[in-house]
Amino acid sequence: MQDTLTLTRPDDWHLHLRDGAALAAVLPFTARQFARAIVMPNLRPPVTTAVQAQAYRERILAALPADADFEPLMTLYLTDNTLPREIGAARAAGVVAVKLYPAGATTNSDAGVTDIRKTYATLEAMQREGLLLLVHGEVTDGEIDVFDREAVFIERVMQPLRRDFPELKVVFEHITTQEAAQYVAASDRFTAATLTPQHLLYNRNALFTGGLRPHYYCLPVLKREQHRQALLRAVASGSPKFFLGTDSAPHAAVLKEASVCGAGCFSAPAALELYAEAFEAIGALDKLEAFASHHGPDFYGLPRNSGRVTLQRAPWQVPETLPFGDALIKPLRGGDTLNWKLL
Repeated sequence: MQDTLTLTRPDDWHLHLRDGAALAAVLPFTARQFARAIVMPNLRPPVTTAVQAQAYRERILAALPADADFEPLMTLYLTDNTLPREIGAARAAGVVAVKLYPAGATTNSDAGVTDIRKTYATLEAMQREGLLLLVHGEVTDGEIDVFDREAVFIERVMQPLRRDFPELKVVFEHITTQEAAQYVAASDRFTAATLTPQHLLYNRNALFTGGLRPHYYCLPVLKREQHRQALLRAVASGSPKFFLGTDSAPHAAVLKEASVCGAGCFSAPAALELYAEAFEAIGALDKLEAFASHHGPDFYGLPRNSGRVTLQRAPWQVPETLPFGDALIKPLRGGDTLNWKLL
């Protein structure tokens, strides 16, 4: 039995850091494990301009622990009114990607895109400038069942988007379904996907075991077991189209446990350990390094990291709660014992 696992230092290609005291509380967990992270722009107000992205980056760097070696990779929030000229300014400012939130799809997405066709001039500028499009892949049509919204998105949005912008690099983020895994696997080199630890480890039963479990509630929501198995097959295949993106999304416990709770799993404190658990369960620990450390930078056209991290087989308990500004936050699997530990 393998007792240690040493990897090229990984990156997180989908991360929520929030701002202010919340940012300061959660950032050290990511910086301890990952060299870089794609930082989501869905603040209030959202990060829609290059100037705002630069300012947010400076706040992130100021919140880092003194000994941290971590680079935030900045994104813009795509709206119906994002101008093509903003893309050139974003590229000059070091922004690497633009995030598509269908309006109303998830946390702080009310300013998102109402019709993808309204953004076509901006997408053309992105294709020309080499910025990636990161997609929250769900339709928001109230007549579509919440468990089917990702599959419908492929037909309504992804297929026309790929047809009209064939050389725009697109990341189908936090995929959750067999349909999405098959779509990405069959796509060309301009399409990839991120996968979260919760969607690899759990099906929708986790939401209801022993009562309603709000800390397992995220969007896209956990799906049936057949879909989880399809995601596991995708990462076990070793395909470079699939890579790590935690979608770690912090919410104060009092808001997660409210009558209407926010969507998101706070996985940052044990992200690598949770991925190791998922890969070990399917006998694919040998595929974890490429998934966590190689495929993401390769797709983004960035160098792989030179540092290393080591996981050791050693039981430890995830804290039940952690400080979160003036509140508390409950991490995914809080109070549970994990068998892998980051040294």
